[in-house]
Formats: sequence, structure tokens, C-alpha cells
Amino acid sequence: MTIKEAYERLVKKFNEISEKPILTNSLVLAVITIIVLGASLHLYIYDFDNFIREVLAEAHGMIFDIAIIGMLIYWLNQKGETRLRIKAYKDEIDDFRLWESEEAAFRTAGNIKRLNRHKIYDINLVNCYLAKANLNYVVLQKANLNYANLINSTMIEAHLEESRLNQTRFENGNLNQANFSCAYANGAIFKDANLIKSKFENAFLIKANFENAFLMEADLNGAYLTGADLTNANLYKADLRNTKGLSIEQLLRVKTLYLAKFDKEIMYILEREHPEFLGSSAQPNLKAS
Repeated sequence: MTIKEAYERLVKKFNEISEKPILTNSLVLAVITIIVLGASLHLYIYDFDNFIREVLAEAHGMIFDIAIIGMLIYWLNQKGETRLRIKAYKDEIDDFRLWESEEAAFRTAGNIKRLNRHKIYDINLVNCYLAKANLNYVVLQKANLNYANLINSTMIEAHLEESRLNQTRFENGNLNQANFSCAYANGAIFKDANLIKSKFENAFLIKANFENAFLMEADLNGAYLTGADLTNANLYKADLRNTKGLSIEQLLRVKTLYLAKFDKEIMYILEREHPEFLGSSAQPNLKAS
């Protein structure tokens, strides 16, 4: 056997050992144990009492290391792993962005819920496909859902305060008791959606589409409704006080305003000129939540 062949066999054997962590650690431990015990042999024979005292002192230091430093390292590792998981969830949302499929909606919805468990709410969901997704009770405060597709989705009691919903599609969705307070939903499409008892306080709903929407007992106090389409919308017991940009012409297109709340000026005009929209004969058939 040549020197070159012997060297190659040695390198190959070394690589095989290094690929087996348990074997590698065992060999390193064995070598270090032999060296330490050999170097300490004279202490065992001639100075055992002092030696055992030193060992006990080191043992106390080891306990301190495990109790303090070990726990600190463990905590830092856990934090690092959590950050990596959060990054992985966000990366997967990015991977499925613009992909219109049931799998994309299912996986994105799952990642939203996982991020919520880590108290992450301001998620970037621009152009995400979430049609028919189950997002009940999710928290998306200050999230960006511009141009997202949420057609036929369910978002009962979802929290969307201060979120960006410009041009977002909620057609035929179940959004009962969802909170859109202070949200930016200009041009959003709520056509045929269930919005019973939903909150739109101070929300920006300029040119939003509420055609055929169920807004019974919805809170629109202080909302910006310039150019919003309320054609055939059901506003039974809705709160429309302090709204900005809401015109009589918009209100004349609704299905009912029975027991709705208005500012005095609008109420005066409706009572004087269009009482049929306020009378008990305009009571709606409430759609089940």
C-alpha cells in the first residue's frame, strides 16, 4: 500500500466518523478522559484530599453554570427558534401570494392563525388569495390586505382595526360582528356580504360597494361614505351618525332604514320627504347569522 492510498483511506475513515455525531462525541470524550485521568494520576496517589476539594468546588461552579448560564442559553435558543418559525410562516405567505387555488387559501389561512398564536397581527397579505377561507376570530390589526381576495370567506368576529383593505374583495362573505374600526377600505367590495353587528367606526369606506349587503345593527358612526354604493343594502337598526360624505341620494337606494340612527339634519329630511324608508312596513327579513 502506497502512502497516497493510506492517506486516502485515512481521510475516508475520518469523514465516515465525522458523519456520525454520536460516534464522534464518544471518541472525543474517550480521548479527553484518557488525557485528563493520565495527567491527574499523581494527584489520586499523593494528594487525594486536596484534589477532591477542587473537584467539589468545580462541581458547585458547574451547578451555577447549568442554573444560570444554561437557562439563559436555552431562553435565547427558544427566542431564536421562534423568530425562525415566524419568518418561515411569513415566507410561506409570500410563496403563495398571487396563487389562486384552494391550497393557497388553505395554507395562507393556516399561517395567519399560526402568526396570531405568536401575537403577530400586522401581516402583509397584499394580493393574497383567501377565497372560502375560514378566518373566524383572527386578529389582523394594522395588517395590509389591499387587493386581497376574500370572496365567500368567513370572518366572524375578526379584528381588522386600522387595517388596509383598499380594493379588497369580501363578496358573499360572512363578516358578522367583525371589527373594521378605523380601517382603510376605500373601494372595498362587500357585495352580498353578511355584516350584521359589524363595526365600521371612523372607517374609510369611500366608493366601497355594499350592494345587497346585510348591515343590520352595524355601527358606521363616523365612517367616511363618500360615493359608497348602498344599493339594496339592509340598514335595519344601523348607526349612521356622524358619517362623512353620506348623501340622501345614497340612502334612497337602500332596502330599509327602519330604526336606523341618523344625525338630526338627515333624519329631518327623511321624515319629511321619504318617510316610507323609516316606517315599520320597511322591516327586513333578517338573514340568519
